[in-house]
Amino acid sequence: MSCVQILSDYGLRAIGIGERLLPRTEFDLCTQFTLIGSGLIWNIYFGVLALLIGFCLANGLAVAKAADSPWLRKPAELFIFVFRGSPLFIQFFLAYQLFVLLPRAGIEIFGITVATGWLTKAWAGALIVLILNTAAYSAEIFFGALQSVPKGDLEAADAYGLTGWHRFRRVVWPTMMRLAWPAYTNEAIFLFHATTLVFFSGFPAFAQQGDALYYANFFADKTFNPFVAYPIAAAYFILLTLLLISLFGLVNRRLNRHLPGAARRLRYRPQLIR
Repeated sequence: MSCVQILSDYGLRAIGIGERLLPRTEFDLCTQFTLIGSGLIWNIYFGVLALLIGFCLANGLAVAKAADSPWLRKPAELFIFVFRGSPLFIQFFLAYQLFVLLPRAGIEIFGITVATGWLTKAWAGALIVLILNTAAYSAEIFFGALQSVPKGDLEAADAYGLTGWHRFRRVVWPTMMRLAWPAYTNEAIFLFHATTLVFFSGFPAFAQQGDALYYANFFADKTFNPFVAYPIAAAYFILLTLLLISLFGLVNRRLNRHLPGAARRLRYRPQLIR
């Protein structure tokens, strides 16, 4: 089978397009590159949606943690502590077990039956866990940046008569983002790497349509050689990391465009231990 035919048959298999059955005999490099690359679609799906939704949630949590009212501060602190204090793999496992316990017929709320079966699917249940996890880590990053906003900026905002929401939107939030962005870039990269845990944590892969590491594990089991499939998966994630650094670097330069030396490049400092 030619490489072009393999790309046509398995290029989008991870999302249910193409051949339904995995190859049984042909495990050449083209097949492995194609299927592992196909699985990367799921990693990108989880990473992008979790990053976008988690970013919004993290901003709210950071502001709540910095609030004077204990009714806002304490729940935010508890949420951040729980999701930062427990391993992500265990969060996946507990979430799946919790979703399985929900009634299959759904839950009745105000006379309306809300379906719950979709929560046990990886595309939904695992995504929820990733959103909550990255929101907790990102909120702590944003909270630290919020506490580090220079007093001079706040005094300048007061001098211009900016108060409340206008002061936060025009002065506090842009400065918070500028201070937090390098650390948040690392969190975004780690989030995309963490998506490889989804199909090894209880959430089943429907019709063997898993992510990049799922297919890498499949080829390693079939060929008894982990030194081909896993490096291919690693190469894909290295390319994905370079793309993230480039995109976040553009945002970083945008946030710092008004500062001297704003053209400095964003450096990637990997988190070896989390």
